[in-house]
Amino acid sequence: MELLRPLNDSAFGAQSVAYTGTAGSVTGWPAGPQGVLVWCTTDAYIRVGNTVTATTADTPLPAGTPVPIYVPQSGDDATGGSWRVSAIQISAGGTLYAKPINIR
Repeated sequence: MELLRPLNDSAFGAQSVAYTGTAGSVTGWPAGPQGVLVWCTTDAYIRVGNTVTATTADTPLPAGTPVPIYVPQSGDDATGGSWRVSAIQISAGGTLYAKPINIR
């Protein structure tokens, strides 16, 4: 079984942002983490990557369900550098929470 390892460096602190019918995006983090633990207070669509903004075509996430999401690395579908998480409501606004992690 793989364990999630939260990154405790100050550069990788937890972030949150409100979302409604307009996407909300956290300010982001520098490259490096393998993943991000994401959860929302209401059902939402989320997107992870460089300069992304969530749309209703993105991954649905049920409310109150923490999910580890892979962070695109340079050479994957990323351009390198900083990355962020974005969310948009399915039917009601809420808050997105995100914390960078590695997998052990």
